[in-house]
Amino acid sequence: MSAFACARHLLSACAAFALALWMMPASIADEPVDVELVLAVDVSLSMSPDELEMQRHGYAAALTHDNVLQAIADGAHGKIAVTYVEWAGTSWQRVIVPWTVIASRSDAERVVAQLSAQPPGSARRTSISGALAFGNDLFAESGYQGTKRVIDISGDGPNNQGAPVNLTRDELIKQGIIINGLPLMTRGGFSGAYDVNNLDRYYSDCVIGGPGAFMIPVNDWTQFPEAIRRKLVLELAGPASPQWAAEEATHPPVVLVQDKLATDCQVGEKMWRNRSWMLDSR
Repeated sequence: MSAFACARHLLSACAAFALALWMMPASIADEPVDVELVLAVDVSLSMSPDELEMQRHGYAAALTHDNVLQAIADGAHGKIAVTYVEWAGTSWQRVIVPWTVIASRSDAERVVAQLSAQPPGSARRTSISGALAFGNDLFAESGYQGTKRVIDISGDGPNNQGAPVNLTRDELIKQGIIINGLPLMTRGGFSGAYDVNNLDRYYSDCVIGGPGAFMIPVNDWTQFPEAIRRKLVLELAGPASPQWAAEEATHPPVVLVQDKLATDCQVGEKMWRNRSWMLDSR
């Protein structure tokens, strides 16, 4: 075959390949959404079985609430991508709901059905840093392109296993990820000796971060469903939205991320090292 014939054959093959690519449907990886949202929920042994169920029910109620659905609809794309993860120690993270688009009530109800399909698990230790790193990995495989990437993390105690949480937080912020928090100061479950009195300040100083990051503390489980609903509305709507202003007018202000640290971000690790007689649970 002459050089000219080879070149013509190569050009024809390239043209056919380009045409095939052009005719293929657009990859889901290019699908735009307003927010890619990781719901990361603490299921360490410090949470009682009843509390684990209350968490599931609270998220289910919030995801189908009219205000949350309206916040989603008001976005530029009118849809978000969400995944629900339960976590405990450094090696214990479970995806309960894989990445799913919510653009309507029926979408939200499908997420709720997956949440209700099996009971929550539970495991030892508390690694907020492990949960954040796991959430970061989930963004890489989400298949969506969000205007914002948010990890919404809830927990009832400080980090006591894995990398220092503030260092992991800082690495995620550099990648443009926002971390919002829901500290559960409910004093339930086992091992109350590992509780810290200022968990809300710990979350503010050591866990949350990124542009507009905030946290909403929960002091009693009766507050939990409303806190989840409100938190979702705020992170989906954003600080500049009318919904944020309306929420602030009817509720106490949320706690925004602090500029200067005032909390020992290693308090959980120190309590664990000094546990001596304490039960090996968190």
